[in-house]
Amino acid sequence: MFENLTDKFERAFKVLKGQGQISEINVAETLKEVRRALLDADVNFKTAKEFTNTVREKALGQNVLTSISPGQLMIKVCHEELVNLMGGNEVEINIKGNPGIILMSGLQGSGKTTFTGKLGNYLKNKKGKNPLLAACDVYRPAAIDQLHVLGEQLGIDVYSNREEKNPVKIAQEAVQYAKSKG
Repeated sequence: MFENLTDKFERAFKVLKGQGQISEINVAETLKEVRRALLDADVNFKTAKEFTNTVREKALGQNVLTSISPGQLMIKVCHEELVNLMGGNEVEINIKGNPGIILMSGLQGSGKTTFTGKLGNYLKNKKGKNPLLAACDVYRPAAIDQLHVLGEQLGIDVYSNREEKNPVKIAQEAVQYAKSKG
């Protein structure tokens, strides 16, 4: 999902490439593409509109320094607003419980399986945890296979039960498995 959003943002900023200055017209064209990219990424319409309005105000209110281009300025302003939109501060992951449980949910194709592998790797290598990945996607068997491949590559255990069709039951079994394996 983030790669797709990045590609769309890059295309939006190409509108400003070669422009000598920021104008209402080229900012409007760029932000139209940014808003479209955010909406395609399932960002709430009001949030996308507020975001682009804030970026427009900030971008038009700044003078372009001779050392940066209008495109670079727009990227800077968008980056600052995206950071602000996402909460502004980096917050450490807080896993409580034994075992600690993180539920991954989202639309099909949004990168849940890949992110789960990355998160498991982070917890294992940076936080010294012993993660277990649980394959609960009963609708897409390839996701189970993908999680097993990722787990094998990363040296992380994966729990799955291909016979069970109830994801809640699989999750409960995974919790019991995690408790038994530490």
